[in-house]
Amino acid sequence: MSRPDLRARVEAARAQREREGLLRRARVCEVTADGHRVLDGRTLVDFCGNDYLGLSRHPDLVEALHRVAATEGVGTGAAHLVSGHRGEHAALEEELADWTGRRRAVLFSTGVMANLGALQALLGAGGLPGRGGALCVQDRLNHASLIDGAQLAGAELRRYPHGDAEAAARQLDARPEHAALLATDGVFSMDGDVAPLSALATLCRERSALFYVDDAHGLGVIGPEGAGSVAAAGLDATRVPLLMGTLGKALGTAGAFVAGDADLIEAIVQFARPYIYTTAMPAALAAATRVSLRLVRADVEGRRQRLAAHIERFRAGARQLGLAVMPSRTAIQPLLIGSAEGALAASRALEAAGFLVVAIRPPTVPQGAARLRITLSAAHSPEQIDALLDMLSRLPGPAGTAAV
Repeated sequence: MSRPDLRARVEAARAQREREGLLRRARVCEVTADGHRVLDGRTLVDFCGNDYLGLSRHPDLVEALHRVAATEGVGTGAAHLVSGHRGEHAALEEELADWTGRRRAVLFSTGVMANLGALQALLGAGGLPGRGGALCVQDRLNHASLIDGAQLAGAELRRYPHGDAEAAARQLDARPEHAALLATDGVFSMDGDVAPLSALATLCRERSALFYVDDAHGLGVIGPEGAGSVAAAGLDATRVPLLMGTLGKALGTAGAFVAGDADLIEAIVQFARPYIYTTAMPAALAAATRVSLRLVRADVEGRRQRLAAHIERFRAGARQLGLAVMPSRTAIQPLLIGSAEGALAASRALEAAGFLVVAIRPPTVPQGAARLRITLSAAHSPEQIDALLDMLSRLPGPAGTAAV
């Protein structure tokens, strides 16, 4: 019996994705001095990035990055637990913990690594035996890294319909003999809506489950001092023991962190393989993030207020034009198209008109739910938003008024 050809299997899967119009390719996207994007020689206004407060080009961040790189170099050259943990890292962790109202925080190089590492450490319990297995209950629309983290930990993964706290309770009740963790996005990255955090926190307290919130798209944007969806819901560290946040969205830099009580964070440090075996982020990047965090907390430039005004302007304009925008009050404003082909056609039409809005297709979203994921930033102008709305109204099919 001959062994199946792995290369042939992989190529068949790729070819099928191409036939279905779901193949994705990286395109070189340059940035101009005024923040516009350049693709294939065309200058575009970016309406699909996650720089929600427009901080990535802030001169104070750039200055901090240059200053620390000049003394410490570009790379750290080692993992945190070897010789890569610098003073800037330690200070940033302390400031992130203070911002989120938690005892301790630990840095990761990316949000995906933070979720993989934290869930692997907590659900895998460092490989130690325990009574029964580990259960991880998750919202069906959670970020892929949360799902992957539970699976890589070897936990039993049970998912509940989007935003349904009662269904989450049933999933927890199905395995009362298992230690349990419930994980959810705070702000959902593709729909832009907010999880029912208060109901889920109550549920976790009643069922003795650990509650873990990925607030990558809420931190910096909503809540007091921009502390995110958990803070906006009035939930403290006792109600939400573990909070993950990314630094490459509203804070404008790169990296991620998990914050929580000291014992849980120490367990992550000891058992999270993506933390232990990865070179630490550049100290200069941590320094730039510290500056960004101070800007976000004080917000003396009114960036959150400006973003909130842009969201209201866009939604009001969409209502007036009859656009089928999904019910989101955050910077993520998805326009549901349906078919992958239709979403791609709409994205190309917008690009031809000077707007960068990427089509989001399966498997990132469910079949039949392809969309334009429009994201707003404090860096946009009202005139740019109005021009985008005008162009959206001219699109044929589901994106325009003809479909409403």
